[in-house]
Amino acid sequence: MTNDYIVKALAYGGQIRAYSALTTESVQEAQTRHYTWPTASAALGRTMTATLMMGAMLKGEQKLTVTVDGQGPIGKIIADADANGHVRGYVTNPQTHFPLNNVGKLDVGRAVGSNGALTVVKDVGLKDYFSGSSPLVSGELGDDFTYYFAKSEQTPSSVGLGVLVNPDNSIKAAGGFIIQVMPGAEEETINKLEEVINNMTPVSKLIDQGLTPEEILFEVLGEDNVQILENMPTSFECNCGHEKFLNAIKGLGQAEIESMINEDHGAEAECHFCRNKYQYSESELQELLEKMQ
Repeated sequence: MTNDYIVKALAYGGQIRAYSALTTESVQEAQTRHYTWPTASAALGRTMTATLMMGAMLKGEQKLTVTVDGQGPIGKIIADADANGHVRGYVTNPQTHFPLNNVGKLDVGRAVGSNGALTVVKDVGLKDYFSGSSPLVSGELGDDFTYYFAKSEQTPSSVGLGVLVNPDNSIKAAGGFIIQVMPGAEEETINKLEEVINNMTPVSKLIDQGLTPEEILFEVLGEDNVQILENMPTSFECNCGHEKFLNAIKGLGQAEIESMINEDHGAEAECHFCRNKYQYSESELQELLEKMQ
């Protein structure tokens, strides 16, 4: 059982909707599988946390994939999540790390870069895809997701993301929030929210102090103003499998499969997201060829 979970809430009588998540164990799972170094752990963890909360905005079997490509040393960060609290992610260069930045924090902006875009593809079922993209503003990711919501989904939002890494590279704490202004919200509510967000303690500090997702929302929005709707357990989960990769091999075509049989005497596939490896014997590939013909 995971201790990670996500909270969905409304505030100020429905003028604001809010999500908050504790993701320490999910980010730890990613860190272990990919052996990420601290700066890469923070970048991947922040992206996974935001993606998880965006997943919680979906319904049923819908899912989404977020790609952050800032042309920085870390390469691409890719995460996906569904509506049921499952998330997975990876970075191109997991062993990326720099000295702390001038405010004493992990230098995520330097690792990610800011000459690129944040792209979101939502699979809303029935072969329908929604795709949105916005330029990166800082590479620190919280600002970049905030800008994405404003630019691509026309929803004024505030996104706070935090990942703290222990000296031994393990994840000390991870989590975040997304607060969104609903259509028709009063000017007064919006101003109040802006003021609070500008003066609040960084989210990683709040998580490090042991605040729960509920308490983080109380801290930001005021306990009396928040109505918790539900909380949902979340975890790092990958849906790869032997059959899925066999289908992918099939897509490579006959000549490629023949060369796997004749030259490599089998095949091995590794999942980008979870690093699980799958082996395919000569006879299995031969059988696949016969089925294709």
